[in-house]
Amino acid sequence: MEIPYVVTPRKDTGLFNSKIAIWLFLASEVMLFGGFFSAYVFLRLGADYPWPERTLPVLPGLINTFVLIGSSVTVVFAWAALKMREWRKFQFFMGITVFCALIFMILKGVEYNVKFHHQALRLTDYSVIEGHLGKEEENGKPVLDHNGKEVEENLIFIETEKVTFNTVRFHKPWVEEILTQAEHHQSKLVLAADLSAVTQEGQPAEVLAKAGDPLSIELLNKIQKSYLAARSHNAAYRTAALREEWKSAKAANPGKRGWQIASDVNIDADALAPKLLTEVSTVTFAVNPPARFDFHPRDIKEADGQSRMRDDTVIGGKLLDSPMVFHYVDAIDFQFLAMKAVKKGIDPIVAIENSWLIKNEAFAKEAWEWNKLQVAKIEKNLIDKYGINKKTGKPNREPTSKERYRIGWKDFVAKADGVDRDKEKIKLKEEFMGPDYSERESKETFPHLSVPRDQIGFAAKFTPAWNTYYALYFTITGLHGLHVIGGALVLAYYLFFGRKMYMENPEWLANRVEIGGLFWHFVDLVWIFVFPILYLM
Repeated sequence: MEIPYVVTPRKDTGLFNSKIAIWLFLASEVMLFGGFFSAYVFLRLGADYPWPERTLPVLPGLINTFVLIGSSVTVVFAWAALKMREWRKFQFFMGITVFCALIFMILKGVEYNVKFHHQALRLTDYSVIEGHLGKEEENGKPVLDHNGKEVEENLIFIETEKVTFNTVRFHKPWVEEILTQAEHHQSKLVLAADLSAVTQEGQPAEVLAKAGDPLSIELLNKIQKSYLAARSHNAAYRTAALREEWKSAKAANPGKRGWQIASDVNIDADALAPKLLTEVSTVTFAVNPPARFDFHPRDIKEADGQSRMRDDTVIGGKLLDSPMVFHYVDAIDFQFLAMKAVKKGIDPIVAIENSWLIKNEAFAKEAWEWNKLQVAKIEKNLIDKYGINKKTGKPNREPTSKERYRIGWKDFVAKADGVDRDKEKIKLKEEFMGPDYSERESKETFPHLSVPRDQIGFAAKFTPAWNTYYALYFTITGLHGLHVIGGALVLAYYLFFGRKMYMENPEWLANRVEIGGLFWHFVDLVWIFVFPILYLM
């Protein structure tokens, strides 16, 4: 049976099936992105921290805007070419459309890559530092982790004397990393004491491992197997004993509910003890001799004497100096500090000048003094242009919070070049990739900085973990990017595999391209909203 209105539109509506379907689909898409945009607006208005403004590179976003607008035009030309039965023109214009989608995703990938490698740090006093971390080196060569990646200078160092593993939760890659570090420092991890356990009911304890046995994954797996078997065995006995206790309690208290007699239900631990097996939940290894182990901050909660990893491995030893080392600082931001100071009734300028960064780092103090001069010039220009309010005696226009309290990488460049912040010329490459550190090294434009661990409040790359703005940025642009990829794949299918459809019935392919084009216009429309909201405001 032939399905009606696949190619030929209905006479009463002028629509064919797929066009009705695409409009229904786009209606759901409008609700999806409408929800995201609404959430963005509400979260920005109610943010309890300085919302990032104009932090994304405008030029790549602007180029992507014109790329998508151009592709929306060429997809219409491709559809028109099919209507006029001009296959070659269709191929040409559809090829341009797909190529534009590729350019869009390449630029978006470059933008994402810059964010994933850019470090942000909030100090305990709410000052914010941005830049790039250095790389750990040993004998002039970069240090690699167990995955073969270069290790950044943001590690927790512990003079480790012993390591206690949770026999159920230990993370194999971390065990291997600890073994690798021990070997590197010519240390050994050996069992601190004999490990004995009752593994069979009614039998005496047997030695699972002896003191001095070296740490290995196989040994941990053996202990884990014994523990799980013991826990399963013991759970069966405890459950049976508890069941009998409930029966006795209910018989002794007829008519009462479970919660009323729960306090009377207790297992006789002494009677049960002879039947139970030994549950070895942890095992301790000594580090001989003690060695300096390093850990990623995200993997461990550090403390002097005893630190705990996320898999419940306990690292015993002295916590050493573990600074976060910025090879390049390209921004310092006091907006959050100023906001907190205002809430406490403190002058923001006083709070900033008493911050750890200004008191301990000469480059920061010098940059702050330069920034105050720039703000003074901006204030003067605004007064000259907009005047002073006669009623309040205050200027009609004042510098923004970002201008007052944030020193960005372009400001560092302007300072190094000896020009005002609004007169610095930035290279085209830097508009896409961010500051060119190597070329500006000679002027020491972007200083080095070592931040003590006790001054670190929170640190992350420019990812969703850093703040709500980047969480929304990656969610909205990532979802939009998936739409671009999906739409481009469909249009590419019509370009490379639509010949058969065209030869059977050109109108059939034209209808499909029209539907794809409607979706592509929606993708373009979403970006027209995304660009000003995220990039310009």
